[in-house]
Amino acid sequence: MRHFLLLGFLVVFSVFLAAGSHGEMATSAELRIQLKQSSKQPEKQNKPPVLIELYTAERCPSCPPADKNLAFFEKEQPFQQAEIITLSLHVDYSNFDTRKDKFSSPIFSRRQDIYAQKFRIGSIFTPQMVVDGEFQFAGGNLEKAQKAIIEAAKMQKAKIEIVRAEDKFNIKISELPKHENTTVFLAIAEDGLASNIFGAENTIERREYTSVLRELKSLGMLGAQQNNLEIEAIMQYQPNWKKENLKLIVFVQENLSRKILGVSRINLS
Repeated sequence: MRHFLLLGFLVVFSVFLAAGSHGEMATSAELRIQLKQSSKQPEKQNKPPVLIELYTAERCPSCPPADKNLAFFEKEQPFQQAEIITLSLHVDYSNFDTRKDKFSSPIFSRRQDIYAQKFRIGSIFTPQMVVDGEFQFAGGNLEKAQKAIIEAAKMQKAKIEIVRAEDKFNIKISELPKHENTTVFLAIAEDGLASNIFGAENTIERREYTSVLRELKSLGMLGAQQNNLEIEAIMQYQPNWKKENLKLIVFVQENLSRKILGVSRINLS
């Protein structure tokens, strides 16, 4: 019964997002009520983590509903089947000489292009959601997101432990499922970011973002016969990052299939 109630509220949520800000507020209230009711039920222990990547851009007119969807998944964690870990990747191909997305990077655009090759889609677009490297769809489609998350939660995942000591992190990866050559990635993301977008007739639209990817780098490789790895990473902060809003995310991804084999995170506040 809870599954069907949640689906109903998610569908209503997407309809109100398209309708306007008043509908968004009403639907958010309904979702909070639903989540409060469902929180009385026992939570499933050791929920499998699922990674959601959203490819977005400041000046993308259709991106705000997808940005809100990502924030909803991250903050509300509405699935008993899965722990949702999110990343918002701002691409740079929407930039103009005088209008550049301050969160964008060509690295993120390249990563999305690799997904386009995997999924055999003609071109990259925003907003695009990718779930566990296995499912892709328009980021505003909550129904497809729900189906993808439920399916991704059924997949076996590696165990990733992150232990912090000041600005050093000891990362232990074990129990990898059967895999091909993989890469271990470290991502630094920041919550609580926003942009003021200037439109026609000097109007200003404020857009808020969750889990904005600040840095993405490779920590190492795992061959097809390797099931365990231990790595130490050192955190380096940029002056414009707010430490209290940062989180470190580690994930393991197959090089060819792009399937996510495991993911974990730790808040840095």
